Amino acid sequence: MPHITLPEQSLGIRSLAEYRPDTGQHLYELAQTLLRGESSLSEAERELIAAFVSYRNQCTFCFSSHAAASRYLFQDDAQVVDFVLNDYENAPISAKLKLLLSIAACVQTDARTVSDALVAEARSNGAVDRDIHDTVLIAATFCLFNRYVDGLATITPPAEDAETWAAMGERLGKNGYVAPKTNLNL
Repeated sequence: MPHITLPEQSLGIRSLAEYRPDTGQHLYELAQTLLRGESSLSEAERELIAAFVSYRNQCTFCFSSHAAASRYLFQDDAQVVDFVLNDYENAPISAKLKLLLSIAACVQTDARTVSDALVAEARSNGAVDRDIHDTVLIAATFCLFNRYVDGLATITPPAEDAETWAAMGERLGKNGYVAPKTNLNL
């Protein structure tokens, strides 16, 4: 049960954006820019970074929704998402993406542990400054989103509810991040 009065028909961060549309609009715009805007990383890869960080933070709503969006965007390679969540270092992804996920993991636990050596290794495997920047910003932003969603105990379906998450992933994959227009004045 949420710690504050939220719309019962909305899940996770969407309910918070409906509760505070003035802040929710900006959070949705940030998510749209990070996950759907111009980037040298694919939309599927950026969603995967968001899911990875959220999984490590044990935020069921965020990891389930962004993993589903990443699966939808990866299409025929959707299984890579589960490989990454379970063991990214041995997942069938590029060395560059593994190193970017290592950077994201550092940001998730203690951003000060992102080392010059790790960044240099990512660069030597094809990462450019924009990849590194976007990875750090996605990881930091999703730590905020995870704490916001879980700190207010928003309504979240069980992680095992594959049908709900797949539908959400498809919606996010097709439409991106559009803030709800509701102003409930709760």
